[in-house]
Amino acid sequence: MATRRFLGWPAVRQFASGDWLGRGPAVTSPRTESLKPRTSTADRVVQSVCPYCAVGCGQRVFVKDEKVVQIEGDPDSPISRGRLCPKGSASEQLVNSTGRQTEVLYRAPRATEWQRLDRDTAIDMIADRFLAARRKGWQDADEQGRQLRRTMGIASLGGATLDNEENYLIKKLFTAAGAIQVENQARI
Repeated sequence: MATRRFLGWPAVRQFASGDWLGRGPAVTSPRTESLKPRTSTADRVVQSVCPYCAVGCGQRVFVKDEKVVQIEGDPDSPISRGRLCPKGSASEQLVNSTGRQTEVLYRAPRATEWQRLDRDTAIDMIADRFLAARRKGWQDADEQGRQLRRTMGIASLGGATLDNEENYLIKKLFTAAGAIQVENQARI
């Protein structure tokens, strides 16, 4: 048995098999040989775009049983040619994180506890407050009578997890609402 263990050492296997650089099967353990990549078990592959910045790197999203199992760079993307930055490489965690918030939570002013809301109620609350702040801060003209048609009651600060299309639509929405303070974290 001692001889068998000795022959099982990677260095001995390496020299016995002629794998001088130790990059072949001589240094592969049985456990490593039994492993399969998550991508080989996927039901389908979906092309997507990384959500983090405005570069628009292509991603290949591997899905098994309607759950994302792996995200890799898309080699067919003319922008990233299969490469992803560290944030893009970790975007699978954005989808599958156990800490991901999936419910709307609301904490009333001066309250100490959060309460769950359904989405329709939350959207109505946001819309009502948005319109009230727009109305309250509206400036139709300045002191000299020059037309302004703007509001100082609302502003937007976008995040880098939004893609180009989302940021474009947010900019259009806030500009149409009369807001002049529209900024994005990626530019700051």
